[in-house]
Amino acid sequence: MSRAILPGALVNGQPATLGVMGGGQLGRMFVQAAQAMGYFTAVLDPDAASPAGLVSHHHIQTDYLHEQGLAQLMQRCAAITTEFENVPAPALTTLGAHRPVAPSADAVAIAQDRAAEKAHFVRCGVPVAPHALIETPAQLAAVLGQPNNPSGDGAAGDAMSVKADLFPGILKTSRMGYDGKGQIRVKNREALAAAWAELKSVPCVLEKMLPLQAECSVIVARGADGQMVNFPVQLNLHREGILAVTSVYEGAVPADLAAQAVQATRAIAEGLNYVGVLCVEFFILEGGQLVVNEMAPRPHNSGHYTLNACDLSQFELQVRTLAGLPLTPPRQHSPAIMLNLLGDLWPEASAKGPTSPAWAPVLALPGTHLHLYGKLSARPGRKMGHLNITGDSVAAVRATALQAAALLGIEAF
Repeated sequence: MSRAILPGALVNGQPATLGVMGGGQLGRMFVQAAQAMGYFTAVLDPDAASPAGLVSHHHIQTDYLHEQGLAQLMQRCAAITTEFENVPAPALTTLGAHRPVAPSADAVAIAQDRAAEKAHFVRCGVPVAPHALIETPAQLAAVLGQPNNPSGDGAAGDAMSVKADLFPGILKTSRMGYDGKGQIRVKNREALAAAWAELKSVPCVLEKMLPLQAECSVIVARGADGQMVNFPVQLNLHREGILAVTSVYEGAVPADLAAQAVQATRAIAEGLNYVGVLCVEFFILEGGQLVVNEMAPRPHNSGHYTLNACDLSQFELQVRTLAGLPLTPPRQHSPAIMLNLLGDLWPEASAKGPTSPAWAPVLALPGTHLHLYGKLSARPGRKMGHLNITGDSVAAVRATALQAAALLGIEAF
């Protein structure tokens, strides 16, 4: 990007417009941040009722690979980003030939493939769990035939060379997996063969299950000039593969592990020559070691607290990286806890549509900030919104968050 796209400027005779591939809640919050800064916005998404499309200046309602839709997005926009990693990389390649696109198609393509992703982590010197690639019957046979080795020595990598015992493990599809989808736990070799068949024998990664103490994530923003800033390390709690609670305050993650996580995330971003907002998730093992799990080339659910607890949100930094604006280190001014609001919390739908939870007593609690995504139907596991809780002290924030969780019927943490 040769020069910044300034808010309120004219680009090729039209108001400076930023585009986003995908119309979900992350796109919605990107659009709202861009509009607050004075940009026009355009969303490409096939859903007429997409959360981002409903609030954008322009909604291009086509498939992600539709030639005319992509052409219209390029015609309207000075620069384009994505709000989810499973947007077809070829579409980003097409857009990137004519407009600045951040993140790049190459970076997104790596994040779309678990095998390529893990290979990138290894190249960056970031610890990964022992794993094996299973794409062919021969690779499956190699894993099934390896001797039991409880010591766990040996490096992770191709199935033919893996010596470590990978059981019990998790078999994950290499592509199109998120929020626990496309994953099956396997206790032994017999279960592995059945699980691969259940997943239609698509390319997979078998990853050894490790004794977890906790999970955390780091969000960085990197500009085209190489400037990079990061948010504090976020402590995460998942339930059934979906993020449930994020806690961010001093001491939530031990300082030494937090420093390692930040350093590893920055190395991963540098290795990709990344431009945009990137989230990297980590496992904290019972022995205190840090192991990388996966990355998301976009803002992340665990960063939603930044909307109310920081002077810059992850979405404003997404706008800044896309538009080539200066990046300043974000400052967290309040301890924060984020509660994910899933469709399970919505009472049974009536003839007029879903009935909302009782928000009044929740919003009567000090420091509560409700964010709903404008989705017209609720179902179990669907992300409908989130609740941020901020306050003067960790104790106060945690007490309020537990009260809110009890009112909403969310399991205590």
